[in-house]
Amino acid sequence: MLRKHYFIVLSLFIFVLFLSGCPKKVPEPALLEKPPVKNPVDTLLEAFSSAESLQARASIRIQTVRSGEEQGFLLNGILLYQRPDKLRLLGYLPFGMNLFDALYRNGEFFLFIPLQKRVYTGEVSQFEDLMEKAGMIQFSFEKSEDNDIPKRIQIEMKEKETRIELRLKEISVNSSLSEESFQWTIPEGMEVIPLAILLREKKLR
Repeated sequence: MLRKHYFIVLSLFIFVLFLSGCPKKVPEPALLEKPPVKNPVDTLLEAFSSAESLQARASIRIQTVRSGEEQGFLLNGILLYQRPDKLRLLGYLPFGMNLFDALYRNGEFFLFIPLQKRVYTGEVSQFEDLMEKAGMIQFSFEKSEDNDIPKRIQIEMKEKETRIELRLKEISVNSSLSEESFQWTIPEGMEVIPLAILLREKKLR
């Protein structure tokens, strides 16, 4: 069960939130001009942009289909944001085990996976070709009545038959965040791997 959770979460936070998924080759008319592709993380940054900073607890629900079987997963998390381009999401299994630490900062992406003792790093701009060919990703936001901050975010990848819902709670807006909130030192004994290798190894099927 732990391994299943692990693979699903990697699919979510690498390919959906940050890198938009691996491509499916779909024939297109030669003369059809596609609109510019937007990095999904930019959509999230814009959703929080009415705040200078934000921190919240998150309930993360993932529904997907694997080998024709519907599967659902529930995770806990912590989300940190600072305008204009810093976003961090930490994910935990329900019994408290740290599953991942994902940090997007100034175009760079870092992923720490304690279970693997690995840290993946890279620049998101390196994967523009993947974003061009990725399937459609739809976002919907439910905002709080007293501010413009999303309290519920839904992300749907129809081609991947995957739907993700983040419910934010205990939201603190414009609270002071330390510099360490968007920095971390690579723990001793961790293997540092280019993010491109993760993309090749963990393709969504």
